[in-house]
Amino acid sequence: MLLHLAVRNLLRHRLRTATTLAAVAFGVAAMILAGGFVRDLYFQLGESLIRSQSGHLQVGRPAIFAQGSRVPEQHLISSPEGLQARLDAIPGVMHTMARLNFSGLLNNGKVDVPVVGEGIEPGPEAKLASSVSMLSGRQLSDEDRRGVLVGEGLAKSLKLAPGDTATIVASTIDGAMNTGEFEVVGVFRSFSRDYDDRAIKMQLSAAQDLLATTDANLIVVLLDATEKTGGLAIAAQNTVATDGLVVKRWEEINDFYANTVALYDRQFAVLRLIILVMVLLAVANAVNMSVFERLSEFGTMRALGNRGGFVATLILVECGLLGAAGAIVGALAGASVAAVISQLGIPMPPPPNSNAGYMARIQLLPDVVGQAMAVGAAAALLSGVMPGLRARGTSIVDALRSAH
Repeated sequence: MLLHLAVRNLLRHRLRTATTLAAVAFGVAAMILAGGFVRDLYFQLGESLIRSQSGHLQVGRPAIFAQGSRVPEQHLISSPEGLQARLDAIPGVMHTMARLNFSGLLNNGKVDVPVVGEGIEPGPEAKLASSVSMLSGRQLSDEDRRGVLVGEGLAKSLKLAPGDTATIVASTIDGAMNTGEFEVVGVFRSFSRDYDDRAIKMQLSAAQDLLATTDANLIVVLLDATEKTGGLAIAAQNTVATDGLVVKRWEEINDFYANTVALYDRQFAVLRLIILVMVLLAVANAVNMSVFERLSEFGTMRALGNRGGFVATLILVECGLLGAAGAIVGALAGASVAAVISQLGIPMPPPPNSNAGYMARIQLLPDVVGQAMAVGAAAALLSGVMPGLRARGTSIVDALRSAH
């Protein structure tokens, strides 16, 4: 009977009910769109970092991951091929690739510039680096024994283009100076502008010759799904623990990602609070007007034997129905708008520390939709608390007198 009465009361004032329902639906849809936009930003940022530089996992000596380490060539992994074979055997691992990082000087015949060098395996790296754009030239291949890729900023500062030659000066593992002349085969752009301003890439074997070693200092692991990172990190750590190596997840390697997520999480929490307050005020205003107009009705109900608690519960049930209906309508509206926006895409400027823009979309995730619906429904329900208590506290005589 309580539910039946609540539905009939809502249908008596259809315009007011529709307006209140629209306020709840708008708030829910806004939270779905905002939450989906932020989640898409997280996803695209994470995938860009994974597929331009870090991979899903990195294996190396503990010291190489220490903050401020400037000499990665001093923390080497012996026989990286055997370690790669063991990691490749873990289900869910797609590719592993050895890297040899070093620091040195790049000379274009006129000026020396400090650079961060990276010896890579071109084949597996090409499968990893799907987020790296080639601005000119081509990707490094297994045949490019004396070829290098140069970052965008570094190429501009030294005026290097594909076909140009440059000399690299680096210290060997034993501390002696060594030089090598290389041909620029391509200019690339990754996610990080700072990285592109000082990075060169060459074949792993060429870097090993330059540093006079047969070792590597990192094993980069590419997985078949990003969501498996946590579980496979544990499996990889168990595999390499006896070698004195550690496994780092991509979130741990990329501090920028963690800081960005923390920033946007706080901003989205404030946005949710603002929308909650807006919905609460909009629904509370409508419910207050309705309760004021129906005081005589509530007085009659109480005069006929209904207790004040029944009246307050009736108001809360009406608000709860409004909130539930508004949440459903808002979820449907938000999903529809999100689908249209995702189809069209939102051109976005480059994020901080990047030269590359991206096309944003709205991700419809169950937890985002669920949270938005819960906030909308809760706001509508809470808006009925004070009017319900006021109706309950009004005496029967005063309630009946309000009809005149």
